[in-house]
Amino acid sequence: MESVSTSEPMFDQYLKQWGLTIDGEAFVSLNGNLLPVRQGDTPAMLKISQAPEEQAGSQLMAWWAGDGAAPVLAHAGEALLMKRALGSASLAQMVADGRDDEATRILCAVAARLHAPRSTPRPALVPLEQWFDALWSAAATYGGVLEHSAKAARALFAAPQDAAVLHGDIHHGNVLDFGPAGWLAIDPKGLYGERGFDFANILCNPDDASAQAPGRFPRRIAIISQAAGIERHRLLQWVLAWAGLSATWMIEDGAEPGGRLALARLAASALDGSAGVLTEALYVRRRSRVTPGLR
Repeated sequence: MESVSTSEPMFDQYLKQWGLTIDGEAFVSLNGNLLPVRQGDTPAMLKISQAPEEQAGSQLMAWWAGDGAAPVLAHAGEALLMKRALGSASLAQMVADGRDDEATRILCAVAARLHAPRSTPRPALVPLEQWFDALWSAAATYGGVLEHSAKAARALFAAPQDAAVLHGDIHHGNVLDFGPAGWLAIDPKGLYGERGFDFANILCNPDDASAQAPGRFPRRIAIISQAAGIERHRLLQWVLAWAGLSATWMIEDGAEPGGRLALARLAASALDGSAGVLTEALYVRRRSRVTPGLR
């Protein structure tokens, strides 16, 4: 992660407004500028982001009120102040240590808490189907497995089930150890749609090597299906749809989509045994294009 000066003016207003003291070095992530701070005796993280998606996520974090997500201490426009995760455990390390089943069940349990209905009015959210606009054109352009992804997505949206508030980016790096408070999520995207979507990204993480380890895909599908109460066929459809969308975004950003395409093929094969292949044109046409902001 890139470091940034703790004296950056972007932090000053909120340090004063919320009575914060600096408690570490500032850094930049894909999700914004972050600074470890303390509010009195409470360790916290101050996050500044100009991205509308991240600001919407801050509103959603506040709405969850610490139930399944990191507790929000304050938020205002570009700024979010949330409690800091101080636990020593890591889901990615858990996978590396041969405890993938445990990590998968933890992710499922956190997602279930986030999906639970609340009595308070929900904040403004993006309809899940809106995210898939990019996939429709990519499938028409490149064909192959992306056509299978688009077909699966259209079938899912034609007969929606179990609508819920979605995190939008559940994975091993976005669910952290908060010690006595347990495992809690950070960095939501603020979507509304079928809850099955939120489980698909688990299959792609924490990295391509882990996700594609021998036997891991069918085992994770079985565990998630049981833990989340989602029928296996429908879960595979969501994995196929999500992997295709994620690959599309990577293509647009000039990144190598091989890992996501491999997961899409696994899901397509599990569904009907015919995944197709992405044409060589995909790599040739996009080789020189690089777009910042890899998703």
